[in-house]
Formats: sequence, C-alpha cells, structure tokens
Amino acid sequence: MTELLHYFGQFCHREGAMAEIERRMIAPAFVEEALDSLRRLDKPTGPILARVGLPPLVDQPVSAETYGALWLAIAAELDDEFFGMGGRPMRSGSFTLLCHSVLHAPTLGQALRRALRFLDVVLDDPRGRLVIRDGLAEIELSDAGGPRSAFAYRTYWIILHGIICWLVGRRIPIRLVDFRCAEPKQEADYRLFFGAPVRFSQAISRLGFDSALLDLPISRSEQALKQFLRGAPANILVRYRYDAGIAAAVRRRLSQATPAAWSSFTKLAADMRMPPSTLRHRLHDEGQSYAAIKDDIRRDLAVELLLNTSMTIGEIAVQLGYSEPSAFFRAFRKWVGKSPEGFRRDGAEIEDLSVESIDPP
Repeated sequence: MTELLHYFGQFCHREGAMAEIERRMIAPAFVEEALDSLRRLDKPTGPILARVGLPPLVDQPVSAETYGALWLAIAAELDDEFFGMGGRPMRSGSFTLLCHSVLHAPTLGQALRRALRFLDVVLDDPRGRLVIRDGLAEIELSDAGGPRSAFAYRTYWIILHGIICWLVGRRIPIRLVDFRCAEPKQEADYRLFFGAPVRFSQAISRLGFDSALLDLPISRSEQALKQFLRGAPANILVRYRYDAGIAAAVRRRLSQATPAAWSSFTKLAADMRMPPSTLRHRLHDEGQSYAAIKDDIRRDLAVELLLNTSMTIGEIAVQLGYSEPSAFFRAFRKWVGKSPEGFRRDGAEIEDLSVESIDPP
C-alpha cells in the first residue's frame, strides 16, 4: 500500500501541477513527424525551424502556438496543408474554404457530411465516410493502397474534429480511435493526445463519438469564423482536448485520493455543490460518466505501476480496486491492446534498448 501511495502521490502531483501546461504542449515526436514531410522531398528543415523559433533538434515539447506556426510554415513551403500525405496536395487556403463550406449547415451531422465530401474532393485519398452503428457516429477512412502513417490519420482527425467542435462550441468527446497502420514507436503520445481508447493494426482507420451529437444545431457567424481562423491551427490543437469541462473537474478531484478512497457519486456531487442528477447530466453532455473517468485514472496509474514498480499483477489489481486480477486483465487489454504482462515486458525491452544506445560498444 505504501508503494501505491508513493506512486499515486507522484501521479497526482504531476496531474495537478502540470495539467494546464501539458494541455497546451505538443510532443516532440509530432514535430519530427511534421518535419519528415520536408525530408521526404529533400528540403532542409533548419530554415523552417528557425522561422518559428525552434532549435535544429527539437527534443522537448513545444507549445500549441509554436506547433501551429510550424504547421503553417510547412504548408506554405509545400503548398500543402496536409503535409504531403494525401493523394493530392491540400493546397494553401483549403482549410479556410472547408470552414466556409460547413459554416451554415443546420446541424452537426450535415456539416460533418459536407466536410467529408470536401476533403474527398481535395485529397482524393484517403476518403472518408460517416457510418452510424450501435449509438456511435464513426468516421471511417479508406486508402487506395496500403495504410498511411499514424501521423497522417492523426492530422486528418485533428482537422475534422477541431472544426466540428468549434461549430457547436463544445468538445465532441471521442469514444474510440482505430489506426489501420502498425503501432508507431511513440504510441504513448497518440494515446495521450486523444484521451480515448486507441488501437493500431486495425482493419480500417476510424474515429467514433456518440451519434446523438449529430443533431446538435450550428449557429456560427462569418465574424466568428474570421476569429476562429486567426487562431488556427493552434486553437484546434488545445481548445477541444479531453481535459476541459466538468469531466476534467471530476478527474482532478479523484486524482487527489487513491482508488480505494474514492467517494460515491452522491458524495462527489455534494462536494461539488450540485445534485447528483445535475452532475450526471453535465457529464453526459460531455460524453462522459463517473465510471469512465475512474477507469481513465486507473489506466494511467496502472501504467505507472507496471513500468516503475515490482508489484505483481495481482497486487496492482487489488490496489486499483479490482475484485480479482482477471477483471483488471480484461480492462487493461481493452485500454492499451495488450495484457499487463505484455505491456510490462515491452516497456522493459524499450528501457534496455535505451541503455544499450548510450553505452559504448
């Protein structure tokens, strides 16, 4: 129990003190992937980096504003706002035209269908379609050839998700993200960015959210669009991330105690000075629930304990509040696509490789 308290204390401190900073930071791996669009064409990266105030080697997270400036600089250099990853270039100005094409749609569902048609015409490949099944609205991407990089799919999701969130003035909570491509080495950055279950090596790339949200009305003016575009793409990188709203407030409260000490939903609502029904409805409006938030925290803490302690799988399961190890096993596999043992083993192998890379032969 002492070991759990130690790591939970570290986890909570990091969650609280760094939450706002991390919310606005972009992992260096994403910077490198953006720069690869220049390298593929044998274009130098130094001048672009210098133009946005970055060093030749970016090994620390950068602000969303800096990453947004880098995105725009690369787009101008390539005349392609999709980093050269589509069947055709997404010429400069396409994002602005996309926003204008959906601005006056009456509902989110109609705006989304217009956006998908626009991107199909501009990019040609990949092509997107909206599929509604089992209460989810799933945006599926099909490729003419083999799978694209995880970065290509992520960029598509950022553009589309950022626009539809802005149109309705709220975050559209993501329920699932599937990638057709294999798991990249920076897969942890992808999982953290989306704040939702992420799977790789799937039959199709798709992003899903609650289908009921398709009926949300849109009421945005031309003036509001001008303001939105002035802040893009930095604003869509942070404003509609998963760590804002009432769900984030619940998450912060739960992060102040160990799982075993978590209060009931009724007690939590009282502490937040609102009726349980109000809290439940507000969480539902954000596509969240008390149980889902608890699972998110358990997932992150499980990763900490698996990688940084010698606790057995059974001990971790008990400390995280699971009645038996099999329940923890099923939950962890759903979260990260691996068993707890496999995740711990892969983490140890990565650590060994890191040590070997800095030791002399």
